[in-house]
Amino acid sequence: MTKQILAVLILILAAISAKAQKPEYQVQFQGIGDNREFTHEYNYPQTILGESTSVELGTTIDSLHRFRIGISHLFEFGSEADAVKPKLTAYYRFQDDKNTFYFGAFPRMEVIDFPLAMLTDTFQYYRPNIEGLYGKHQWSWGHQLGFVDWTSRQTMTQRETFMAGLSGEMRFGKFYVQNYLLMFHYALTAAENPDEHITDNMGYTLYLGYNFAELTGLKQAYLKVGYMGSSIRERGIDDGFQTGGSFTGQLYGEGKRFALRSTFSFGDGHHFMNGDRYYAQDSYVRTDVIWKFLQYKNIQGHFNLSFHLVDGSTLDQQQQLSLIYKFGNAN
Repeated sequence: MTKQILAVLILILAAISAKAQKPEYQVQFQGIGDNREFTHEYNYPQTILGESTSVELGTTIDSLHRFRIGISHLFEFGSEADAVKPKLTAYYRFQDDKNTFYFGAFPRMEVIDFPLAMLTDTFQYYRPNIEGLYGKHQWSWGHQLGFVDWTSRQTMTQRETFMAGLSGEMRFGKFYVQNYLLMFHYALTAAENPDEHITDNMGYTLYLGYNFAELTGLKQAYLKVGYMGSSIRERGIDDGFQTGGSFTGQLYGEGKRFALRSTFSFGDGHHFMNGDRYYAQDSYVRTDVIWKFLQYKNIQGHFNLSFHLVDGSTLDQQQQLSLIYKFGNAN
């Protein structure tokens, strides 16, 4: 099946190259190393080691309309090359000075960045593309965006799922407000199994932040604090929504090569089906020491040493390595 997909893709790419007024291509290689020394009670301990390669070919018309088709594949070391099926990338993008619109299967990394409590970072490894649509509008003082991601199609054995979200930022001098809203719908299979129940999951985060980079001489420095809320309901099982709310925030400082980021959540544990499981605890603090060991135009290398403090007593750690190399003639 994989060989058939690749053969069809090659033919389509060749046709695009022949017809396009300005053929464009982009290749991205990402090396992934993620060792998670977690307490099983709170999160899933594992080591993810592999590489993800994506290839896109297409054209841009009048600098506004982009068409792309390609493939994205994750290979986890120690497994068979086809253990994770390749993902098709195929999308249309419109972009002008104020508006951006995507439709199709397009890279997630380029367009959304939600708090880990709401959308965990492993989602990027295993589902690198949004499959749906996305829109963003920008003003001189901020932006707002929305997306719909169809994550599973209903079959006799597979449940239908989709995710939708909104996020944005409004700036007032050195102060700013950030908003995030995420909904995940976990529906049924087509088999009409009485043991299955539709699950509704949603949540939001509001931040008030202050940028103090100029006061410190750092490249970036900010403090943001706010409130996070979540709710979940399994229809036919729960009488109502199970809710969680917490005081949350983040402190960040970045120099030339090193950065420090500390994130906290104090209050009720949260219920995000695609979120980081640590945030299900009532008290959680994560601190990242980040080393940017490669910073060039086409290649970026980061190493994160992360410490996870749960309920003020359990300290877990994590090491993450990311090496991203891009080349091509596309913007």
